[in-house]
Amino acid sequence: MSAFRLTATDGAARAGVLETPHGSIPTPAFMPVGTKATVKSLHPDEVRALGASVILGNAYHLHFRPGEDVVEAMGGLHAFSGWEGPILTDSGGFQVFSLRDTILSLDDDGVTFRSVYDGSEARFTPEGVAEIQRRLGSDVAMCLDVCVPAGASRTDLERAVAISSRWARRQVGAPRAAGQLRFGISQGGTDGELRRRSLEEIAALPFDGHALGGLAVGESRDEMLACVEWAAPLLPGDLPRYFMGIGDPVGILEVVARGIDMFDCVLPTRTARTGSALTWGGRLNLRNARFARDPLPLDENCGCPACARFSRAYLRHLVTQDEILGPRLLSLHNLWFVLDLTARARAAIERGTFSAFRRDALARLADAPEEEL
Repeated sequence: MSAFRLTATDGAARAGVLETPHGSIPTPAFMPVGTKATVKSLHPDEVRALGASVILGNAYHLHFRPGEDVVEAMGGLHAFSGWEGPILTDSGGFQVFSLRDTILSLDDDGVTFRSVYDGSEARFTPEGVAEIQRRLGSDVAMCLDVCVPAGASRTDLERAVAISSRWARRQVGAPRAAGQLRFGISQGGTDGELRRRSLEEIAALPFDGHALGGLAVGESRDEMLACVEWAAPLLPGDLPRYFMGIGDPVGILEVVARGIDMFDCVLPTRTARTGSALTWGGRLNLRNARFARDPLPLDENCGCPACARFSRAYLRHLVTQDEILGPRLLSLHNLWFVLDLTARARAAIERGTFSAFRRDALARLADAPEEEL
């Protein structure tokens, strides 16, 4: 029986629930990124209070620091990190292939590369990555795949599709933690033939969910969305669909409209660390001098801890003085913004009003002035 059930649809947009050993994930779901077993600078209870039901951890980084043996000895990733809800771990494949200069060899068996930490030689195979994630004890484990950048040759895309399918066939049956779900990943870039081939090969395997990989890696937004438009419906309709690496407000609305259920991105917290806030009035750069005496909250209709208590002037002061409270408060705000947007999208799907909600939200975001840097 599938761990996922649809509860409502509105056009291509879907609302559902994914059941995991550590709780339910209402979808559409934005997953805050906790690369090294922490959403940067935030307490797990703060992240939960923002409305997050699931966070993402990074198998590559956790493998090297502190090591899955340490995490396992400390009771698994949930006990180690203090996050009691569901956790999805990626395979580390994106990190390996985005750091292309560290790759020593790629073959049908696996990929050999140098650690980004100390330059030591390491090797990932589908079975090895499955074992890392089994020992981490995540609720959802992603398959190892070959991710190539936008603009890659067709030869490289074909090879990525072929190897990713071979690896998926090996990893789907590898030992896993009790109750752990496993998601497959399709490749092929925006090439219609290769993406369809990958989708067919991965969807034929007994995965618990499916991700569209190899997108948001440098292609244009129009190309990306056009691909999602036709590719998402080719994924099994009774399983969750995951778009890897999108978290801006417009992008969230657009992939949800095309049938995507789950998505993640570092954008909300990374933007916060640069001193910027996501608002319905546009992206605000708090380093801008115009906020020096601004008594308003970041967003007057926001219920986050930053907006409930602090002015733009104070937040600018924190940012310009490199006080750690600044990026913390901005992280809380930005995550609230995208999590609240996602929750509103879900509610609109359940009401059957998503099209109108999306239209109005996109209009508000489009009317927001560009912030001067």
